Amino acid sequence: MITFQYQGIGGAASGGTIQASDRGEALRLLAQQGIVATTLEDASSRQVATTAASRRGATGIAKPVSAARKGPTRRSISRTELTSFIRELATALEAGLPLMQSLRTVRRQAAGKSLPMILDFLIDRVEAGVPLHQAAKEYGMPFDDMTVGMFRAADASGRNAEVLHQLADLLDRSVELKREVVGATVYPMIVAGLISVSVVVLVTFVLPRLMAPITGQPGMVLPLPTRVLLGIAAFITMWWWAIIIAIVGNVILWRRWIAQPNNRMLVDLTLLRLPILGQLLRDVAVARFTRTLGTLVSAGIPILQALRVVRDTLGNAAMVAAIDEVQERVTTGSSLADPLERCGFFPPLLIQIVNIGERSGRLEVMLMHAATAFDRQVNQSLKVFTKALPPILLIVMGAVAGFVLLGILLPLLQLQAAIGG
Repeated sequence: MITFQYQGIGGAASGGTIQASDRGEALRLLAQQGIVATTLEDASSRQVATTAASRRGATGIAKPVSAARKGPTRRSISRTELTSFIRELATALEAGLPLMQSLRTVRRQAAGKSLPMILDFLIDRVEAGVPLHQAAKEYGMPFDDMTVGMFRAADASGRNAEVLHQLADLLDRSVELKREVVGATVYPMIVAGLISVSVVVLVTFVLPRLMAPITGQPGMVLPLPTRVLLGIAAFITMWWWAIIIAIVGNVILWRRWIAQPNNRMLVDLTLLRLPILGQLLRDVAVARFTRTLGTLVSAGIPILQALRVVRDTLGNAAMVAAIDEVQERVTTGSSLADPLERCGFFPPLLIQIVNIGERSGRLEVMLMHAATAFDRQVNQSLKVFTKALPPILLIVMGAVAGFVLLGILLPLLQLQAAIGG
């Protein structure tokens, strides 16, 4: 049990201490006594701070508390493993177990090397009186801003199991959406890669051997496509090492160039304006924005804080800049619907739903309904993308293969005409 020190309104006393297994239970116990807590602090946190200060000694350097808290040895886990951990924790809390016992229960059945280390760190910090959201923030990845914000909302609202189940559902949908996008692009990319390798092999190795007897014929002038292909083959054969260096150098330069905010903004804005891919990227970002914002608001997180968390989940610099502008206008007293409409990236349906939700006071419910509709829109956009991409790749690669075939057949036909003449 943890001893909490509180200040509150109502009840027989305005302050005091109460023992509970976690912050959520402490809030519930105070509410049963008719006390609304205005501040709730772990009384042992001061003792922990004093102990940490005594470890520093005269040099002022803190000594390590435990091996699980050493930064360099920290591990991370995948999004899927994080989702499974949060859902197991939510299930244990839903069964009525206190937070510490729930963490220990999940720890006993944790597999692998990374998750047990993460749980050891969380258990160590929560035992010391630190809230779960603060412990997760101290650990770092895989606990991003959204996960920490939902942990904070669970601690503040006292609805730990419900909020964590919402977080697990949100992470599940995020993983599922990523798999759908990757699955839709894997096959076309494999086909394009195989065709590209085939063309390179044909031009570099096959074509020069076929053309060697023809180029030795007196008075034989090769057609332009053949000369171009032979020039490419000779360049690759002679300068292959320079090509590899150039590719590696361009990749490094591209990463440095794209790391600049203005350049990233330009690239992401260009991607959003592409005919088919841009629509898919926009639909994915809108669906993620709607579901994440709806989940955060329904968990009791204020709209401004929710917007700050949502902006980091969009994955597009142009959309992030739009959310920053929305957040700035909401801070000055504007409604959420107006700046969303002005930025131009969000569909009219979402603007209308947000407007109705703000007016009716049911914004979180309307957002969750809209998220389901936009998920269907993402699936539709994925179908369009997967149907349109293969024909586009076939046209491009067919044009390349046709040019190569033309470069091979034209000199053969020319040689046949010369022999027949």
